[in-house]
Order: sequence, then structure tokens, then C-alpha cells
Amino acid sequence: MDERKMALLSQIIKQHIKTASPISSKLLASMSRFNVSPATIRNEMAELEEEGYITHPHTSAGRLPTEKGYHFYLENLIKSSELLEIEQRTLKEYFNNLKGQELELMIKNLAKKLVVYSNNTVVVGFSPDNVYYTGVANLFTQPEFCHPNGIYNISLLVDHLDKVMAEIFDEVNEVEVKVGSENPFSNNTSVVLTPWQLKNRHGILGILGPLRMDYEHNLGLAKFINQLI
Repeated sequence: MDERKMALLSQIIKQHIKTASPISSKLLASMSRFNVSPATIRNEMAELEEEGYITHPHTSAGRLPTEKGYHFYLENLIKSSELLEIEQRTLKEYFNNLKGQELELMIKNLAKKLVVYSNNTVVVGFSPDNVYYTGVANLFTQPEFCHPNGIYNISLLVDHLDKVMAEIFDEVNEVEVKVGSENPFSNNTSVVLTPWQLKNRHGILGILGPLRMDYEHNLGLAKFINQLI
């Protein structure tokens, strides 16, 4: 893929993460960074669609990223997944203040803080039979899940959290991302997973959100948590 197409795909994904809406060629043409005609952008978007990186709903002229597009973004277009220094410092100070607590309470409180930082759901496995989750309301408030079918799908996801965590508990050995159909929790969500180890205990932690989650930031959070604990 040439550089301009990569830049277009990157902007389609970034704008869709922000707006939850299909992204039009008109919007992309208005961005001075491209400095090409709307017709050129439409042609290149058509090629990206033919190649399977984006798609469009029938009710809109705008385009949405596909799973293939998100994978390309994760593998080639994320420049840095490091947290901002102020976020690292704040999280580290918060975690240090928790250290007098019992381990499970400490990790649960850290999970609640991650909900605020990610605006997604956080699920923690302490063992295959001991699962904690928080921030589920963040899923229900996402535009893609506000309709009845979306609410039903998220309800099913919540019902199966314990079962899925038990199945994957011993399989997560590094920070990894599961997108859509490869996500064991639900094929219309994504998850960033990391193992953790503290006080002779180990487990896994996941940041769970829609397909258009902020992968760059959530990867930064997961990597930092992995280093922190």
C-alpha cells in the first residue's frame, strides 16, 4: 500500500474512532494534509474498499473500517502506543497509593481507574473461576450498541464473561489485541489483553470496547499496566 492510501486509511480509522460515523471523502478532502482533489480521494477510497480495508453501509456514502483495515492499522499505522508522561505518572502514583490494600482489592481499584482512562469496560481474571469486571455501562452508551439488538449482544457478552475468561486464562502470555471475529468475548467488540503478576499471584486483564476503540491509547494502557504489575 502506498503512503497516501495508508494516510487515508489511518484518517478514516481515527475519524471513525472519534465520531462513530461513516467517514466521507468530502471530510477527508477538507484536511489540508492530503492536498489532492476530492475525486482523487474518492478513487483511492474505492480502491481501499475493493481491497477490503474499508466498507460502506448502504444508507451512507461514507466509509467504515473493516476488520482487515483495523488489523493493518494495528500492524502498520500506529506510530507509538506509549502513554503520555503525565498519564504514566498519575497511574503510577495511584497504584503506589493502593499498595497497602489486599491484592484483589488493589487490582479491582486499579481496574476502576482504567475504566476512566479508557472509557471502556475492564475485566480482570484472578483465576479461571474468579473474574471481576467494571465499566460495563461504557459499552451500553456507545452509539453502535444503543439499539435493541446492540443491547442484547452486550447483555450476552456480560453473561459469558466468566466462561470466556476461564477459557483464555492460561493463554494470555503477552500484550495482545483481539479484533472482532477473533475476539472470544464478542465478534462486534475488540479487546486488549495483558497478563499481570503480583505478590506470587498472576492473572489477566482486558480492556474491552467497540471495534472502533482507541487501540493506540488502550495498548499504551495495557503495556504500562504490564510493566507496573
